[in-house]
Amino acid sequence: MQAISLQWIDYVILIAYVAFVLGIGWALARYMKTSSDFLTSARSIPTWITGLAFISANLGALELVGMAASGAKYGISTAHFYWVGAIPAMVFLAIFMMPFYYGSKARSVPEYLKMRFDERVRALNSVAFAVMTIFASGISMHALAQLLNQLLNWDYNLSLWICSIVVLLYVLKGGLTSAIYTEVLQFFMIVLGFAPVVYLGLKDVGGWGAMNQTLHTIAANPATLNLADGKFDSNAWTSAWQPLLAGSGSNPMGVDWFAMVFGLGFVLSFGYWCTNFLVVQRAMAAKNMTAARNTPLVGAVPKMFLPFLVIIPGMIAVALMSAPGKDYRIPPPIIAQANYDQAVAAVKAAKGATSATMPAAVAAIAEKMTKIDGKTAKLNADGIVALIKENTASPLPDDAIQNRLYNSIAENDYNNVILSLVKKYCPPGLLGLALTALLASFMSGMAGNVTAFNTVFTYDLYQAYFAKNKSDAHYFWMGKMITVVGILLSIAAAYFARQFNNAMDFIQLVFGFVNAPLFATFLLGMFWKRCTGTGAFIGLFAGIAGSAAVHGLTVAEGKGGWIIGQSHALVNFPSSMAQNFWLAVVAFVVCFVATAGISLATESKKTDEELKGLVYSLTPKTVDHNQPVWQRPAVVGVALLVVCVVLNVIFW
Repeated sequence: MQAISLQWIDYVILIAYVAFVLGIGWALARYMKTSSDFLTSARSIPTWITGLAFISANLGALELVGMAASGAKYGISTAHFYWVGAIPAMVFLAIFMMPFYYGSKARSVPEYLKMRFDERVRALNSVAFAVMTIFASGISMHALAQLLNQLLNWDYNLSLWICSIVVLLYVLKGGLTSAIYTEVLQFFMIVLGFAPVVYLGLKDVGGWGAMNQTLHTIAANPATLNLADGKFDSNAWTSAWQPLLAGSGSNPMGVDWFAMVFGLGFVLSFGYWCTNFLVVQRAMAAKNMTAARNTPLVGAVPKMFLPFLVIIPGMIAVALMSAPGKDYRIPPPIIAQANYDQAVAAVKAAKGATSATMPAAVAAIAEKMTKIDGKTAKLNADGIVALIKENTASPLPDDAIQNRLYNSIAENDYNNVILSLVKKYCPPGLLGLALTALLASFMSGMAGNVTAFNTVFTYDLYQAYFAKNKSDAHYFWMGKMITVVGILLSIAAAYFARQFNNAMDFIQLVFGFVNAPLFATFLLGMFWKRCTGTGAFIGLFAGIAGSAAVHGLTVAEGKGGWIIGQSHALVNFPSSMAQNFWLAVVAFVVCFVATAGISLATESKKTDEELKGLVYSLTPKTVDHNQPVWQRPAVVGVALLVVCVVLNVIFW
C-alpha cells in the first residue's frame, strides 16, 4: 500500500484534535486533588457521559481495525460480536451486576472479589487483568503506529512513541476523568470520520444489493482472492445465521451455532462486558446507582448499530477485489523495501529461465520476499512465472516488477483493510477527518486500558500488598507513576502484537485466557452463597490452565500447538476465531466445575451478614418503581433485546 501525502487542511484537523485532547487534560488537572479524583473520578460523572465513554472505551483498535478485518475475513457473521456477543451481556450487567459493583463501594472489580472471597482471588485477578490490559493497550498502539506508517510513511517506532507520549500527557494531567471526557469526543469523531468512508464504499460497489451479489459469487471460490480455502454456500459472507446453522465447514469463520452462542454469546461476551474493569470502571464512575445501572444501557444503543460503521467496510473491501476496473486488493503483509529490492533483482537475474530452471528461480525470488515478522510470504507461483517470462520477453522497469510482486503475494493483511479504504476514498479534508477518527479510536484504546491498569495496580496490588496505610497523597503519586510504567509496558506489547494478522483474533485469545474463567467465578460468587474463596482461587487457576491446554494442544492458522507440536495437534481449527471460541468454552466449564466442586469440599469463611450486598439472594433488591418508565433498567433492557432480535432476524 503506497503512502499518501497529507495536505495542509488534514494537518490542521489532526493537530487541532491533539491540542484539544491535551487541553482537556490540562483543564481537568486542577480538579485532581486526591487518588480517588485521579483513579476513580470520585463517582461524579453524569449518565450520558459515562454511557458514551462506556462504549467508546471499547471503540479502539479492537473495533475499527479488528472488526473491519473480521468483516473481510468472515463477513456479516462478525456482527454476532454485537447482537449476540455484547447487547445481552450489557443488559445483564445493568440489571443484575451493577447493583453489586456500585452498592459494595468497591473501587475496582478485583476489590469486589476480595470482599466476596478473599485476598488470594483478588491478587490473582489483579495480576491477570493487568496483563490483559497491557496486551490490549499494546494492540491499540501497534494499530496506530502501523496506520501512520502505512498511510503516511511515518516511521513505525517514532509514531508508536510519540502517540504514546500524547496519551501519557493527558492521562497524567486529568486521570480517569480526562480519559472519559476524551472518549466522548472520540466517539463523535469516529462516527463523523467513518460514515463517509462507508457511504462512498457502498456507492463504489454499486450499493448494498450489488455488494451482496458480488459476495455471493466470491463465496463459491474464495481462494481466488486468498480469503479462505474450500467453497461455501452463496450466503457465507452475507448471512449471519444460516451458514452457522449449516455447520462449521459452511462458513469462513469455521464455527457452528453452539460455539457462537455458548462460546461467544455467553462465555466471552458476559466475561468481557460483566467482569472487565476497563468498561465496568466507566459505570462505576457514575454519580449515583441509577446512573451506574443506566450507563451500559445508554452505551448499548449506539453499540447495536456500530456493525454498519465498522464491519461493512471489510465486506466492501472483499467486493472491491473482484469488481472489474477498481484496481483494489486487500493489502498483503508488510515487506520491507530492501526485501522488495532484492526480489526485483532476483526477477531480473531469472531472465531467460527455462522450464528446468524455473522452479529454482521462483524459489530464489520467494526467499527474498520476507515479511517483517521474519516469515516468508506466500506467493502465487503462476504469477511469478508469468512475471519472469514477461520480463524476459520485454524488460520491465523496477517499479512495475515491484508492483507485480506485490500483487503476487497470496495472503492478506486484514488489519490494513480500513487503512486502505481510507486512502482510496478520502480526499484532502475528509482524509484528515478520517485519519483523526482513527487516531481517536486508538488513543481511546490506549487511555482506557492504561487508566484501568493504574487503578488496579495502585489499589489492588500496591496498596494491598506492598504499601499499606500510606497517605492518600502517596497513592496519588503512585497512580501517576504507574501510569508511566503502563505506557512503557504497552509499547513492549505493541511489538509483540505485530506477529498477528488479525488483531481481533489476538484480543479474543487474550480474553479467553482471562475473562472466560473469571466469568464462571463471578457467576457462582454472585448467585451462590456457598461458593468459597478456596474454590474460586483454585477454579480460576484451573480455568486459565484449561485455556492454555486448549491453545497448546490445538492449532489454527499456524498458531498454537506449542505443547505437543503443531504437526501432532489434536484439532486443526479452520480459523483462529474458532479456536478462541472453543478455548473460552473449555476455560469456563473447567473453572465452573472446579470452583463448584472445591467449594462443596471446603468450608465457607463468610457469614451471611458479610455477604449481604455481594450475593444476589442475600441482597435487598433495587427498587426503581419511582423512576420514569424510560429510566428503569429492566424496561429499557427488554426493549434493547427486542431490537437486537429484530436485527438478527433481518440479517438471518
